[in-house]
Amino acid sequence: MATDELSSKLSRRLQIEDGAEQPVAVDGGEPQDGSEEKPLVANADSELGALLQRRGELNEGHGDAQQPSLRVFNPYTEFKEFSRKQIKDMEKMFKTFDAGKDNYIDLMELKLMMEKLGAPQTHIGLKNMIKEVDEDLDNKLSFREFLLIFRKAAAGELAEDSGLSVLARLSEIDVSTEGVKGAKTFFEAKVQAISESNRFESEIRQEQEAKKKQAEEQKQRRAAFKELQSAFK
Repeated sequence: MATDELSSKLSRRLQIEDGAEQPVAVDGGEPQDGSEEKPLVANADSELGALLQRRGELNEGHGDAQQPSLRVFNPYTEFKEFSRKQIKDMEKMFKTFDAGKDNYIDLMELKLMMEKLGAPQTHIGLKNMIKEVDEDLDNKLSFREFLLIFRKAAAGELAEDSGLSVLARLSEIDVSTEGVKGAKTFFEAKVQAISESNRFESEIRQEQEAKKKQAEEQKQRRAAFKELQSAFK
């Protein structure tokens, strides 16, 4: 009910502001000192005022319309050219240099990262690095945009002397042989696509074999212990 009332008030206030309707005085009875009316409408009026002020700022060009967040995504489905281990390594590196822990790497954090990697960049160089993968134009790197650096590196889309190429080369994350994206010919792409589809099955088989081997070793140890125990009886 409170939401409907607020919506009705907002609609009427906007109509009055646009000249589509004239304000009407309402007889409120015999007010005593205003103390009874204010608590009932204070919160609604405050919220309504904030909405109207925001609308006015946008109309006058003094504010930026908020865009929906693009942070939520699944890196394992969107960046299928990389293994889970590689994405985990990239995520670990990203979080290491996200000093503000806000899920972004800004200009200063990128500056510290490049210095840590032993390849310091100029202010303009750092801005160009961000610009090359900054899809939402917020002048900082999200984790998705950070992954784009390695996708471009794997596909050979980065200039050899660019800052991003240096970052990918010095990151200790080898992406040179991964992914269909970086394949040079159709045949290579087909081969790597098959490898991609079989990779997780291979990892599962390896885990199963390791567990089977471990179980066998435990069985042998138990048998040896029983044999040793029986020798002392």
